[in-house]
Amino acid sequence: MKKIGKHIPGLIVMLVVLATAVVFAGMLLNMKVIPTKFIAVISLVMLILVLIVGALVWNTDKKIRFVLGVLIAAILGAAFILGSMYVYQTHSALADISGVNTEVTEVGIYVRADDSADSIAATADYVYGVLTDLDRENSDKAIQEVDSEAGKSVKVQEFAGLTELVDGLLNGQTGAIVLNSAYLSVIEEMDGYSDVSSRIRELTVKKVETTIEPQQTEQKSEDSADKGTVYTIFISGIDSRSGLVAKSRSDSNIVATVNTDTRQVLLVSTPRDYFVPLSISGGQKDKLTHAGIYGINVCMDTLGMLYNEDINYYFRINFAGFEQLIDALGGITVYSDYEFDSKNELGYHFNQGENQMNGEQALIFSRERYSFQEGDRQRGKNQMAVIKGVINKALSPELLKNYSSVLSSIQGCFETNISYEEIAGILQKQLNNGGDWNIVSYSVNGTGATEKPYSMSQKAYVMVPDYNTVDKAKSLMEKVRNGEVVTQEEADAPVGST
Repeated sequence: MKKIGKHIPGLIVMLVVLATAVVFAGMLLNMKVIPTKFIAVISLVMLILVLIVGALVWNTDKKIRFVLGVLIAAILGAAFILGSMYVYQTHSALADISGVNTEVTEVGIYVRADDSADSIAATADYVYGVLTDLDRENSDKAIQEVDSEAGKSVKVQEFAGLTELVDGLLNGQTGAIVLNSAYLSVIEEMDGYSDVSSRIRELTVKKVETTIEPQQTEQKSEDSADKGTVYTIFISGIDSRSGLVAKSRSDSNIVATVNTDTRQVLLVSTPRDYFVPLSISGGQKDKLTHAGIYGINVCMDTLGMLYNEDINYYFRINFAGFEQLIDALGGITVYSDYEFDSKNELGYHFNQGENQMNGEQALIFSRERYSFQEGDRQRGKNQMAVIKGVINKALSPELLKNYSSVLSSIQGCFETNISYEEIAGILQKQLNNGGDWNIVSYSVNGTGATEKPYSMSQKAYVMVPDYNTVDKAKSLMEKVRNGEVVTQEEADAPVGST
């Protein structure tokens, strides 16, 4: 009995270490990011370490060995617990940003600034103004909620355009209007309406949820095994204070064509004022940025029409939150095509060539357009340069220095409808095969003009597409899809050159 008793403490120590090792291995397996062969090797190493601990602590009579074994067991147990915490944090962060298939439209109920109404009930006898066609589905859903709160069906008057809707409220034709909040900035761009926010007052906001239709990736087929798995992703850059799911104008419109087998990424930027038909406008042209008012699906479908692409996924970036990620990474290296001083925010200077930037500097760099002759087109290029800088830093070993803070920063900064399983599969393939990624950027061009966009009631500045540059973008996308190598020199070459 005494012989058995001297082994019990050691057995307990060994079982505790084994339990923490099993939990760690199980969490690695559940995360689906680490290749199975690596997990097998890690598990084998952990088992050997547990057996070594067991050998040291098996007999309490050998005190020095026992104490040494307990110390090693404590270190291993702490390491396995810490590792499990990091794995859990990684899994949670990836799960939080992935598989987002709903978005929210914030539909405001507005009254005149001097109106004393303080609730929907107080406006039950008002005539409500709504747009005849623009965003009508969301307006109708908001009116249904108004009816419910008012306890009756409110009277509704239709208006053909935004300015007519606002004028109807200001001149007393209506007592309240229903308006997608994202339209406010559009109205403020029109002559005579720059102060509209001070002349009307938001009474309440109705949040209308919309499902983002899931898409499928372009998988390898037997007759094109060398092409790889291809993702065509709409990258939308916004500066929304209402959260990433809120519909708003997109300040950055980038189509990323990603071939995971050849490890190529092509970023194609489309200027926000590009004058193209929206997928819901019946052939009428609008500024591309206005597509965001109608939702991610409209953005993807509109760019899909322009580039003759099936855009499978979206990846939305909040550039304000992006600042936190860059700081968590310890800053990034960004290439600037020009030397310039920011005109948006005074006191910031950028050199031609490589610049080391913190989050604030990168955000100002990505927003600037007034310093360039090409304006918004150069801003799109700069945003792609920032994204490239983040990808390069995230793929470097330096990521490990600030791993925990980086994971915390991505939540609330990104969202995508790419599933967790697909993201994990891409990361697993990268760990399996290794190698650098070839990231190439290209921006389509156009000429300035004054036209009446679909979403506006009067003429405004637009950019008429140069379809030669659009065709070049299509050609570059096709090459990446087919597994061919695309270089930055090829993308930078003048259109039509060989």
